[in-house]
Amino acid sequence: MAIALVCWKCGASAAELPLPLSRLAECPKCRAYLHACRMCQFFDPRLTGQCQEERAEEVRDKEHANFCDWFKPRPNAHRPPGEGKTQAAKAKLDNLFGDVQTSDGKPDAARDKLSDLFAPNEKSRK
Repeated sequence: MAIALVCWKCGASAAELPLPLSRLAECPKCRAYLHACRMCQFFDPRLTGQCQEERAEEVRDKEHANFCDWFKPRPNAHRPPGEGKTQAAKAKLDNLFGDVQTSDGKPDAARDKLSDLFAPNEKSRK
């Protein structure tokens, strides 16, 4: 059964590479090493040693090729930087201010209220 591997660094497909990955296997696009902790199923950045396998020897550089005998490639290893934080921040802004425009390109009700708030008052002109 084939697994669809992608590079941990750039997300490019590594499906054409033979399994098991050799120690010096590289991504065909960005040339990052694939037999690295960042590509392993046991990699967990939340842990102190960043490895869930207790019997594995410590590897200091998680992005370079290593000799770990516990290495198992992880198909979903690619995580775009800041993706989760960006989406969460956009959702909070949308909840706070609402969408700036509707699908027809016209300003929405929140924009109209803002304009009314800062529009010159009719009484002040008299």
